[in-house]
Amino acid sequence: MMANMFNVGRDCQVVLLWNGTRINMPIVTGFQSQQQTHQVNSTPLNSPPIFTDIENGWRGQFDVDRSSADLDSLIAAKEAAFWNAGTIGQGTIYQYITEKDGSTTTWEYAGCTVRLSDAGRWQSENKTSQRLEFNASTRTKIS
Repeated sequence: MMANMFNVGRDCQVVLLWNGTRINMPIVTGFQSQQQTHQVNSTPLNSPPIFTDIENGWRGQFDVDRSSADLDSLIAAKEAAFWNAGTIGQGTIYQYITEKDGSTTTWEYAGCTVRLSDAGRWQSENKTSQRLEFNASTRTKIS
């Protein structure tokens, strides 16, 4: 029997590309994503209810220990692009998972928007953590 039969957090790496440029996040401490659907219901008078879910993108978040100004700079550039020219950029997130059999599964989250939901708490003798939230149009299996 294998000693480790399930994935743990260290089996996952994530990369953020914004307008084709890789955003440096060397200390990612957490990553989470959730499928979004639009629920549609029908309640016929002569039969049980009918339900379906319509695909509606993905959302998630990164938790990062701040080691540079890269995330702050991304948000500042994104904000400036909007106020100066009305430009709304998009990014792509790649999630690499090392499976227990040694293979790698790669997921691509495309059409991403991002927001810095927590720019960090600055205090003496403690690390500063940041949280970046995202919405994505699709998640596609690359490999």
